[in-house]
Amino acid sequence: MSRIDLWFSTVTRHVARRSSRSGFLAQLATFIVGASALPLLPVARAQGDTKAPAPGEPDASTAAGDPGQCDYWRHCAIDGFLCSCCGGTQKSCPPGTEMSPVTWVGTCHNPADGKDYIISYNDCCGKHICGLCYCHRNEGDKPEYFPARSNDINWCFGTKSIVYNCSTAIVLGLATEK
Repeated sequence: MSRIDLWFSTVTRHVARRSSRSGFLAQLATFIVGASALPLLPVARAQGDTKAPAPGEPDASTAAGDPGQCDYWRHCAIDGFLCSCCGGTQKSCPPGTEMSPVTWVGTCHNPADGKDYIISYNDCCGKHICGLCYCHRNEGDKPEYFPARSNDINWCFGTKSIVYNCSTAIVLGLATEK
């Protein structure tokens, strides 16, 4: 008998001595009941309703402008390269970069619905400068001694690298006061 056959024989006899058919059936039943209850667990269904746009996002039937252009409504206080031109989107960084947890904010008017929205401008950091779609708009910009309202600061704090790549423009919500 080969070593492998001898090992399998020893393991099989050990399992047979330590277990029973009823124990196996009890564990199998527990697994089946547990697996059938899995769909009942609470799950975040973020992609559930794809028909309604997020707040501040343009409706598909509305001509709200091109997000890849500097004159797009949510770029009213941006200073940098648009991530939508650099391999990312308005809300996400390009591959190989990391979004800075520190941000500057602005309030921009959406002409499509006539409302003002709070926009978070997050820098994406970690790769060399993108160099595409530079946008320098300063609506509501304050001097650097008001850091939360200044777009002239490198906001790559709290990331692995302080090398700037591009900037996102994320809608945080509706602005309630002027």
